[in-house]
Amino acid sequence: MAAPSDPQLALRQFSKRHEFFVGVDSDGCAFDTMEVKHKECFIPNIINSYDLAAISKYVREAAEFVNLYSQWRGINRFPALVMAFDLVMNRPEVVARRFRVPALKGVREWIKHETKLSNPTLAREVEAKNDPDLALALAWSEAVNRTIGEMVHDVPPFPFVRESLECLQGKADVMVVSATPGEALEREWEENDLKSFVSLIAGQELGSKKEHLALAAVGRYDLDKILMIGDAPGDMKAAFDNGVLFYPIDPGFEDESWQRFFEEALPKFLNGEFAGGYMDAQVARFQSLLPSEPPWKTA
Repeated sequence: MAAPSDPQLALRQFSKRHEFFVGVDSDGCAFDTMEVKHKECFIPNIINSYDLAAISKYVREAAEFVNLYSQWRGINRFPALVMAFDLVMNRPEVVARRFRVPALKGVREWIKHETKLSNPTLAREVEAKNDPDLALALAWSEAVNRTIGEMVHDVPPFPFVRESLECLQGKADVMVVSATPGEALEREWEENDLKSFVSLIAGQELGSKKEHLALAAVGRYDLDKILMIGDAPGDMKAAFDNGVLFYPIDPGFEDESWQRFFEEALPKFLNGEFAGGYMDAQVARFQSLLPSEPPWKTA
């Protein structure tokens, strides 16, 4: 029996009601919110919080590449921050300006040992260590959440998301599997009248996407009856690390991906025809869209 204080209790107690399980990512997958959140909320707050106006162009390019246009698309905000700074630090233009990019030493150490990378766990670390590096990262992250709360609302789901969720009713248990803070997820699914279609909304406070699937689905359902839908390689890795199926929402082709899911992939999943060649073809197309090297290195 998990302790009452266990933040993952809701996952451990997830109730199986149907034969199939579907995990759905939220930002950039169910909702067209990735671009606005990163370009208007995350990145301006990075530049402001870390006083990076002198190199803002390069910070923006690096953060957009990591979070939107690379194989790291969709990773947790804190490792993404470190990766963006590493890319900026090594750009010849930044070196030529003799600009000293923050090292993020405390954040790097925290990421190494913490599995639940969220504001609450970071706040506890700040209180325990009184590290200004961690405190600044927390202030930045809280500013991001405030900006998202102020700006990102009334963003509808992609076409065929609602139709797919309606089709799954009575056939599959559906759970939101996301690295977004739970408060934002609850608001977005509620305001679009989609919350009733899902059994649980799991955000970053409940652990990683891999943990979400492992605790809520694996062991309760046959592995070939568990499907993760996502728009990022991290979603795919969470699925494959658990030995379950994955359907990609292709970045830049989200409308087409959801229509294909509704008309083609969903029937195949429910009929036991999704695994194998069909899934392999979806994954191959998806992987071809997200490079590992930024454009300024390959130009």
